[in-house]
Order: sequence, then C-alpha cells, then structure tokens
Amino acid sequence: MSTPKVLNCNGKLISLDTPVVMGIVNITPDSFYEGSRFRDTDAIKRRAEEIVAQGGGIIDVGGFSTRPGASDVSEQEECDRVCMAVEAIRSIDHDTPISIDTFRAKVAKEGIGHCGADIINDISGGLIEDGIFEAAAELHAPYILMHTVGHTVQEMQQKTEYENITKDIFRYFAEKLARLRKLGVNDVILDPGFGFAKNIAQNYELMANMDLFQQFGLPLLVGISRKRMIWQVLGCNAEESLNGVTVLNTISLLKGADILRVHDVKEAVETIKICKELRKNGNNTL
Repeated sequence: MSTPKVLNCNGKLISLDTPVVMGIVNITPDSFYEGSRFRDTDAIKRRAEEIVAQGGGIIDVGGFSTRPGASDVSEQEECDRVCMAVEAIRSIDHDTPISIDTFRAKVAKEGIGHCGADIINDISGGLIEDGIFEAAAELHAPYILMHTVGHTVQEMQQKTEYENITKDIFRYFAEKLARLRKLGVNDVILDPGFGFAKNIAQNYELMANMDLFQQFGLPLLVGISRKRMIWQVLGCNAEESLNGVTVLNTISLLKGADILRVHDVKEAVETIKICKELRKNGNNTL
C-alpha cells in the first residue's frame, strides 16, 4: 500500500490523495501566455477568487517571466511584485496555499516569511542561486524541485543534450534530494520541467516515461499549460492550444501526476474528475 502524499503548508496539511490544480497568477507584463498576466491588486484578487471558485487548490504567484527573450527583472522588483500579490490574495483568502514561482532566496523569504505564502516553486533546481535550498529549510516550506539544465534562464532554453533523458533526470532528482534532505527539507514535490532544457521530442519522451518517477514516492507536478510542446505540434498558438493541454493533462494524471499547474483551472479540475472516475471503475491497468 502506497504512503499517503501530504504537504505541510505552515501547519495546514494538504492531502494529495486526489490530484490538485495549481492556478497560475503571473505578476509580469511579458509572460508567454497573455491570459495569465495580472498587474494590479483588484485583478489579482479577482483571479485568485476565480481559481478557488473553479476548484483550484493552490495559487501560484510569479513575478519573473521565464519565457524565451523575456526581460530581466531585478531581485527587488520581483520581490515587490510577489509580495504585493500575496498580500492582496491573503487579504481575501487566508486558507488557500500560495506557491511562489521564484529561484531567489530573498523573494522566497519575503513572500513566505513575511507575506503569508506557503510553497517555493523553483524552476532552477537550485542552479541559479545556491541559497534557495537553505531558504526552504529555514522556512520549513514545501519545495518544488524542477529539472532543468543551465545556470541562467537563457541557458535553460538552449541546453538539450542528454545521454538518456529519463535516466539523467532520475539521477538529477536523486542528487538534489540528497542535498535537500541533508538540510532538513521534508516536503519535496518533483517537477520534470517540461519545456525547460528539452526539445519537443524530449518533452514527449519524458511524458511517456513519467510514471517511472513515482519510484521516489513523492508528489509529482506537471506544468505543460499552453506550452510550445503543444501548440507547435498542433500548428496553432498558445491561445488556441487548450484542447492539447487537456490531452496532456489527462495523460499526466494517468501516469501519476498529483498537481497540475495550469492557466485553465476549470478544465483541469474536470479532467481530474474524469480520470478519478476512470480509476475508480476501471481495472487499474492504465
């Protein structure tokens, strides 16, 4: 019998027995999907309320766009953006866990330690800033460990050479987990990092093999929402890619995903309901 997956968010225990949807709130002017950009407090509050009303279980706040060609953002600017958003959300919602999409220790410490957020969502796996692992330990915060390659956001879009992508990522997770455990980080979520340091074929190979990462016994997060790996294959753009997003979210769930990070919360929640019904009434061979 598998061990139940539970996150401790500032003393609140979040069960992942049923997969959870993480709704995206980008506090940036240049995130790759225009529908995720929110700049003022009223818009942020409305978006947070929408995520929760549609069934989202986590709100993910980001103040630094990682799309190819995005403008650099200073540490202080990112911190100001994130704290403004977290405080706005906490003024209307004291319960929904908030994750901060950042690779900077100062932003994590301010957002969680002073503004009321709960989770660190680090797209760099500690490669850009060493102190982020220590921040997670100091804050006793759940940490999302994403796979990537490179020490800058720009490098993460270019480095795509692997001996065997699934084995290499497996080794990466094992090494990073050893460091996090040594520091005392107890709650770790694994994110294969779709779209980061991977070409289209590698993204799909990784998706096909994703169930292998269940061997770690840790929650798995998948973030493929509106990404190039979908719309380039379909010959459309990000705005027209929702059908493809739903297809890959379905496959992710059948391969063990516990958290779906998405722009379209309602559709992801419905996908989880359908997959749950399938598992409940099927023969568990999928």
